Amino acid sequence: MTEYVEVQTAAGRVRGRWRPTTGGRGAARSAAFLGIPFAEPPIGELRFQAPVPKAPWAGVLDALEFAATAQRGDPGVTLIPEPSVEGDSTLNVNVFTPDHEAAGLPVLVWIHGGGYFAGSPASPWYDGRNFNRDGVVTVSISYRLGFDGFGWIEDAPSNRGVRDWLLALEWVQQNIGAFGGDPGRVTIAGQSAGGGAVLTLLGMETAQHLFHGVYAISGALGDVSAPRAEAFGRALAAAAGVAPTVAGLSTLAEDRVLALQKKATQLGPSSMTTMIDEGLPLGPAIDGDLLPRPTRESLRAGVGADKPLVIGAADDEFTMAFSGSAAKALRWVPQAALLNRLGLRKSIRAEYLAANADVARLGKARLAGRVLTDRMFRSAVPRIAADRGDAPTWLYRFSWPSGHFGFAEHCLDVPFFFDCLDGPSMEPLAGPNPPQELADDVHGAAVAFIATGDPGWTSHDGDAGVVRVYDRPTREVSDAYASVRALL
Repeated sequence: MTEYVEVQTAAGRVRGRWRPTTGGRGAARSAAFLGIPFAEPPIGELRFQAPVPKAPWAGVLDALEFAATAQRGDPGVTLIPEPSVEGDSTLNVNVFTPDHEAAGLPVLVWIHGGGYFAGSPASPWYDGRNFNRDGVVTVSISYRLGFDGFGWIEDAPSNRGVRDWLLALEWVQQNIGAFGGDPGRVTIAGQSAGGGAVLTLLGMETAQHLFHGVYAISGALGDVSAPRAEAFGRALAAAAGVAPTVAGLSTLAEDRVLALQKKATQLGPSSMTTMIDEGLPLGPAIDGDLLPRPTRESLRAGVGADKPLVIGAADDEFTMAFSGSAAKALRWVPQAALLNRLGLRKSIRAEYLAANADVARLGKARLAGRVLTDRMFRSAVPRIAADRGDAPTWLYRFSWPSGHFGFAEHCLDVPFFFDCLDGPSMEPLAGPNPPQELADDVHGAAVAFIATGDPGWTSHDGDAGVVRVYDRPTREVSDAYASVRALL
């Protein structure tokens, strides 16, 4: 078998490499094309502008190693291995295909998470080889992060990171046929901020032609209000002593902006409730232009109603925030004070505590983690299902407890989705010997959805319906989000 493979894209020829798949079924090999630029490097005069499509190149571009990432250093945000790669050309796609000479294969486009300020498409967990094994062409994309991608600047285009998503998806539409994929069968998927990203795209009228299905894992919607985005941008510029303009902010080195951004987004006791209620200050902003209204309003108005959606969350996404020394400190905090700090209204506390009695019995740290998880992630699942009404929507819960943490924490579902339990850095997240049969269930449903638009269980009716619960065993449960009903 020839090690290298070449494909002609609209901008030029690229060279990738064949590798074996795993699992002993389906396609036996996968070709990886890494770091294909879809835009010019966002530096110099292009730094705070909308992305510019990559100019054609001569000869053959080696796409054998991951290209530069927007993430710098190790922010320490998640337990997913997401390496940073130095360099300026940070707007790239990675394409994985089982057969570049095929025609009409379904396509998965993955948008990484990281709170809109971190994360990397170069994770070994995002390798598409096992989706390739099952007949799915896979693409992971990069986008500008933090202030460069989402910060308000007086005279710059808004939502530059969102515009990066759009241009990357345009690249997929134009080029994926050369890799064996069907531009008419594109599913966008992501986790955490990536899950929020695909929901944002689902609610954008101008993005509807770019994809045909959505898979949102633990989606954290941005939807930063215009006043909040502007206030953050002005405050960061003031802290730097420059005007909140392209000219002013362009005088700041990248590491200076990152330091200011980190200081401005640090969470403390006084900012916890604001973060829970309003989300992160950097993310897709309701700018009246690219995003004219909040995502949920768009969904209620019927935007994206023709697109099938799978949406769900893990049971205890952010319980890790209250582990270790934080758990010990909570022993001295009265439960009422703790719930007040987490924004759980007195009028619903009795109902909520009754519905979550099993967790409350495990102590205040576990209860605090569940409240934070429910307010930030799990309550959004039935809300968005209700927003979509009769639109095709499937709900799931990821409930299998990590063999390391003892609960289903943030990011735990990602390696099951990609069926990469043999990947690196798995034990700190999942513990020893995570169940392959559960990966078969999660990954198999994802493949079915990408290929057919139906993951294999009963769709939701917009109010209360069947939910797939991923545990051992996987099962289907009626109204499996009943424990968050008090929050709705």
